[in-house]
Amino acid sequence: MADEANKEELTPAQKAAATRAKNAAAKAAAASGDTAAEKPAASKPAAKKPAASESAAAASTPSTSAAARNSAAKSDDVAPRERVLKVHHLRPAAGSKKDRTRVGRGEGSKGKTAGRGTKGSKARYQVRPGFEGGQMPLHMRTPKLRGFKNPFRVEYQVVNLATLAELYPQGGDVTIDGLVARGAVRKNEKVKVLGNGDIAVKLNVAVDKVSGSAEQKILAAGGSIN
Repeated sequence: MADEANKEELTPAQKAAATRAKNAAAKAAAASGDTAAEKPAASKPAAKKPAASESAAAASTPSTSAAARNSAAKSDDVAPRERVLKVHHLRPAAGSKKDRTRVGRGEGSKGKTAGRGTKGSKARYQVRPGFEGGQMPLHMRTPKLRGFKNPFRVEYQVVNLATLAELYPQGGDVTIDGLVARGAVRKNEKVKVLGNGDIAVKLNVAVDKVSGSAEQKILAAGGSIN
């Protein structure tokens, strides 16, 4: 009863001091118990346990290193394929390519009039080539040559009497096939003999056409025209 009366008489500060003293005593007792428990751990048998763990780690090391080697080998196999340059790796230099402006596709690309201005022939469809705004164009102002080129004309390959004298020095029959064989004319085209040159041998000419002067010279030399 006296102790209880003393406890009731303690002030709060005294109670706190007593509590701290009890806690300090408990900590000191726990510390002394820990040191007593640690002493057996310093004995030789306890010192051998780390050695056993080291041997176990050493035993497990080869398998780990083998796995590491395998993974390294796999990475060596894969790495060269990843470093191969492929077509899709090629890219143009930055700023070297610029997209063409597609006019009339919004306000950012001259969307309203598309760069043509307002009204007029140039703002609408294109003007035909040679149009000069309505005035008389140049191709109609220039003078023209008279006449025309007959679309039904007949064109002949020309052979002169001088050529026939070289090709037929002994005379003979002059035909289109013979002239083609001698390289004087082309085949499948008409042939006309003109009177340029002289002839002194007898020729029997059988071609498409013969001029008047050539005919006189051939007949004077004793030849004929078929």
